Amino acid sequence: MREPTPTETLKLVGRYEAGQEIPEHMRAEVRMLGELLGRVLRESGSPGLYEDVERLRIATIQAYVDAGPEAFARAAEVAESFDIERAEEVARAFTAYFHLVNLAEEHQRVRVLRERAASDSEPGNDSVDGAFAQLSAEIGGDAALQRLRELRFHPVFTAHPTEARRRAVSDTIRRLATLVRENDASPGGAEGDRIKRAMLAEIDTLWRTAPLRAEKPTPIDEVRSVMAIFDETLYTSIPAVYRRIDDALQGGRAGSTAPVVEPFVRVGTWVGGDRDGNPFVTASVTRDAAAIASEHVLLGLERTTARVGRELTLDATTTPPSADLTALWQSLRSADEAVADEVAKRSPNETHRRVLLMIARRIAATRTRDADLAYRDPEELLAQLRIVQESLVAASAPRQAYGALQELIWQVQTFGFHLAELEVRQHSAVHAKVIAEVEAGGELSEQAQEVLEVIRVIAQIQKRYGPRAAGRYIVSFTQSAEDLATVHRLARAAVGPQGTPPVLDVIPLFETFADLQAAPGILAEIVEHPEFSARLDATGRKLEVMLGYSDSSKDVGPVAATLALYEAQEKISTWARENNIELTLFHGRGGALGRGGGPANSAILGQPPHSVDGRFKVTEQGEVIFARYGDPDIAMRHVDQVAAATLLASAPSIEQRNDGAATRFADVAATMDAASRKRFFELVKSPGFAPWFATVTPMEEIGLLALGSRPARRGLSVESLEDLRAIPWVFSWTQARINLTGWFGLGSALEAVGDAEKLALAYAEWPIFRTMIDNVAMSLAKADERIAQRYLELGDRDDLADLVNEEMDLTREWVVRLTGGDELLANKPVLQRAVKMRSPYVDALSLLQLRALRELRATPQNADPDPELQRLLLLSVSGVAAGLQNTG
Repeated sequence: MREPTPTETLKLVGRYEAGQEIPEHMRAEVRMLGELLGRVLRESGSPGLYEDVERLRIATIQAYVDAGPEAFARAAEVAESFDIERAEEVARAFTAYFHLVNLAEEHQRVRVLRERAASDSEPGNDSVDGAFAQLSAEIGGDAALQRLRELRFHPVFTAHPTEARRRAVSDTIRRLATLVRENDASPGGAEGDRIKRAMLAEIDTLWRTAPLRAEKPTPIDEVRSVMAIFDETLYTSIPAVYRRIDDALQGGRAGSTAPVVEPFVRVGTWVGGDRDGNPFVTASVTRDAAAIASEHVLLGLERTTARVGRELTLDATTTPPSADLTALWQSLRSADEAVADEVAKRSPNETHRRVLLMIARRIAATRTRDADLAYRDPEELLAQLRIVQESLVAASAPRQAYGALQELIWQVQTFGFHLAELEVRQHSAVHAKVIAEVEAGGELSEQAQEVLEVIRVIAQIQKRYGPRAAGRYIVSFTQSAEDLATVHRLARAAVGPQGTPPVLDVIPLFETFADLQAAPGILAEIVEHPEFSARLDATGRKLEVMLGYSDSSKDVGPVAATLALYEAQEKISTWARENNIELTLFHGRGGALGRGGGPANSAILGQPPHSVDGRFKVTEQGEVIFARYGDPDIAMRHVDQVAAATLLASAPSIEQRNDGAATRFADVAATMDAASRKRFFELVKSPGFAPWFATVTPMEEIGLLALGSRPARRGLSVESLEDLRAIPWVFSWTQARINLTGWFGLGSALEAVGDAEKLALAYAEWPIFRTMIDNVAMSLAKADERIAQRYLELGDRDDLADLVNEEMDLTREWVVRLTGGDELLANKPVLQRAVKMRSPYVDALSLLQLRALRELRATPQNADPDPELQRLLLLSVSGVAAGLQNTG
């Protein structure tokens, strides 16, 4: 097929762009950033690079617009025509383009959020104030206010290796984002020229920065990456959410009276604590992770307190201090006279200012471990801040009491001295092995010593930073009550007969299909255990249970896993209510749809009655952390949406809807469960499936990519998938543009039901079903059957390839029929636009990846693979991850 002429090219690109319906502001930004990248490629790339990039870009757009085989063959031919060195450069160029498009799209989201906030429209129920209004209408204002005050959203950051880009690349993109915002507000002229020059320099830096890490990050590297999110967004965004909600609920009184909002966010982290299958997370790493987090939050609190104090220039004649405040000043002064004298000199007759500046001094002493001045715990600091606040209220200065000072109080309540509650996770099989060693006596193995040392470190962290800093201990692959009781036995062994074990909340993680079904029985047994029973009494009968999405999906397929998770939540919630237990379900969701990903708020509103009850805890993994929390406006919106759904999930109307739908469509669920599992097993239990999977996807090569500190496998060969981690399982299918883990089996499940009218009714009335269908629509929209077919051809197994293709076609047909329109995502225009805008460019990288993979597969088994081909493949993996966004 011939190349299009320049005129044809313009028409082709115009036709493609016209179909995207991109908002004008965003279209202009994408065009501007693309032109700047083009200039960089001309100036900094090798001769002819820009022209080659354009050739492949036009070819993939033509193949996208024209579904015929000739256009696709032409695009593949262009990708094959480059030598390896040029192919690498082209892959890097497309990857850089994705980073810029993602940035422009993120800025568009922020623009829309700000426009919405500036409008006078009524709040929807996807914001806390809107959800509160609906809840109040159903159960009354007082009851709704009580539920608001008991609300809890607990995101837990994990270091799963799905964030494919380097920190250096992220830093450049963050600086570019600031420049894009400045450009949006710039009137042009000299200032506009300055901003453009700065953007060009940053894009040039982005191009010149090596896109791949030379080495895997260490766990401490991962800790520091998460700290960047805290420093740049969470520390200020979370109190800003509280403020915005209080403003909405109190109107003109907000900021001059006590807030009605209690801080409802608690941040957790597995980074530096999750050692399940990761030998690099040691006891010393856990200790260091806690110290780094504490350093960050104490430094933040110190600076905030000093700033608020400096601004509180209230003279004692206009704002007289209370007796308690005067006494507090005298106490602070006697403990640190030299500094107090200097503060008094700079703050004449300003007691409130003096006290806050001395409090900042004590926070600094807490950070540097000055025993004479350090705070004992966050509660002592809060008590002193309350004294300042109450004195201001008594002196008729409520705006100062409930303004910036209130936000500081919220920060202390939310983050304490630890920032994030550090959780430890370990596999039940490791505990069983270690307790056997301990109770047998004799010299302990290195692994046993390490497990016991971790428990001692938890005790040290609690002593230094407070009991909230650590104490949740998650047992992955919990299969019996004994798996949980063993942790308490290990804790006693760790501290010895004379020691006091740390306070531990031992949390079961039910992951496989069988474990989810066994969960209620295991819980009923463990709560009778002495240590568990005592801990329930100490916490007011609070219990956490974690549900694994990843392994259950890999175990029985995405459809059966979704239904099994719903049923498990239903049964566990019923058991908890019958036993007067305040249950928090901890959802181990990933970023990709095959691991429970997708919009969190719609998933929350589809849960069984009483399974939420105002508490939602969830893992935030890999690239999802930066997508949801990397920008302050987006972070605030995400927290607001999830909190709103968590509050609204317990509304009578929502619970009745979900319960009624689950009953009405129980026969549909049963049919879908059986049919989808049968179809899934046809594929994964076929003889030779595991090596075939490793051949038709870049599974083996992904293990070479320095994504995260955790190994990709629990020591397996490609003859078995049993120990393959769910992340590379999902990531590999995503890279092959098949996305099998998000949809396989759904087509057969819907076909087995067969009743299109009943299924349409289920889509309209059954929230879990609707969420499943919508998520599959997104998963299929990001797949590409022509590229998928090329990957499947690598395996030389027509039977398995046909099985995948048939199921993809069947699933697409049913999903389009149920969602309406004539193509995927027709009912989700914004999401459809985002997918379509990227698809041709992802195709370009996929074709380059295919070219490298095909040549690597042709390498004789006894020969070393070509390192240049491996590098091209890994560059394309990074680029496809950037283009698709939710990778693993």
